[in-house]
Amino acid sequence: MTALQSAILLLVTNLGLLWLLMRVPLGRRTICLSRTYQCSPDILWNAMNPAGSEASWHHSVISSRALANRRGIVEQTYQHLDKNGAPSRRLLALEPLPSVAKNAQGFQARIIDDSTLDPSFWNDYRERRIIRPTPDGALLEVEQTDRYRGLAFLMFRYFVLRREMKALDGWLKTGESLPQGHFERPWVQGGLAVVSTLLLWPFFGLDAGGLMLSTFLTLVVVLHELGHMAAYRMFGHASVRMIFVPLLGGIAIGGRPYRSLFEVATCALMGAGMSAFVVPILAVAAQLSDAGLLPVASRGPLLIFMLILGAFNLLNLLPMHRFDGGQVLRQIFRTRRSQIAASFVVTLCILGIGFEVGLPANMLTAGLLVFTLVSLVSGGSVKPRQMLEEMRDGERMLVAFGLYAAIAVHGYAIIFATEKLF
Repeated sequence: MTALQSAILLLVTNLGLLWLLMRVPLGRRTICLSRTYQCSPDILWNAMNPAGSEASWHHSVISSRALANRRGIVEQTYQHLDKNGAPSRRLLALEPLPSVAKNAQGFQARIIDDSTLDPSFWNDYRERRIIRPTPDGALLEVEQTDRYRGLAFLMFRYFVLRREMKALDGWLKTGESLPQGHFERPWVQGGLAVVSTLLLWPFFGLDAGGLMLSTFLTLVVVLHELGHMAAYRMFGHASVRMIFVPLLGGIAIGGRPYRSLFEVATCALMGAGMSAFVVPILAVAAQLSDAGLLPVASRGPLLIFMLILGAFNLLNLLPMHRFDGGQVLRQIFRTRRSQIAASFVVTLCILGIGFEVGLPANMLTAGLLVFTLVSLVSGGSVKPRQMLEEMRDGERMLVAFGLYAAIAVHGYAIIFATEKLF
């Protein structure tokens, strides 16, 4: 398989996975889980009923109480923060279950207000919980119904519910609810990075060179996401984490929603911004290798890493909808006409770098089409409850120069490495 065929196969694979995870129309789906607990039905009901005496048993719930002035409405406060750094709040409308058995207890609920997300996000969401007595204790049945587009959020909801039911078992036995699962832990994410490297290896050839390329690509993804995480920390996020998705790359996640458009733009730009600091170091190292001050054998790997680093980050700065470049431009330019003009200029700059290194026009056009498709299938954005703070002129100019610098530095990395290698 040639390098071009491998690249096409990898892109097609990524497109298919992205479509399945983010865009495949699933319609209304219901998650159903049940578990038997060794406790009385009344104890379990007091924990599951949002207005019950033990409704705040879960470690992520601060309080859950019925509103005295609004019949059937419960206010829940969570440890998760809103954009102002305050605990997030939700209002639940509780409804009785008309068809539940006489010896069972249950409720169905819908979310009518949310301090973090726009209420339209919850239009199709319904939750139903039933507790039935059993000879060994009590059976909890949970159903969550919503409208889904893509498998990712459906899978996320399923595992969150499983963790909740496991945490409930721990609380019933010890009186303490603890976070469940190991997926977000660094050693698990490190393992997923290794798995991603091994999955990428066949696309580059099952030899030492192919393993080097897949390893370099994984390292570039990690460095890119570390840039996003550093920006989150700079803006005061109490917790940040990286989720590594084999084949598809990584996702940096902050500890709260964005507060301002400047924060959105800066956090998006810092993925490429962090990597830009490595480019001069790699260029100097390559020059030292040419001068005999570093081992000659290190010259090739250094230049290949530099080329992968520049290409990955430069392509990520394309002004596509879900790419970092598109995120940055939408915050700098607020009108449709100015966004189109800016996108055209940025795309021309990146295409010009492609021409400079000798890529044919048909390959550049096909690549641009592929990345446009990737942008379209990577999902839509979630509307926040409150409008984000607008950027001031100084902030807008700062981000614009940062975008220009990131494109220039990574463009230089590609041109420098290509000239040295070829």
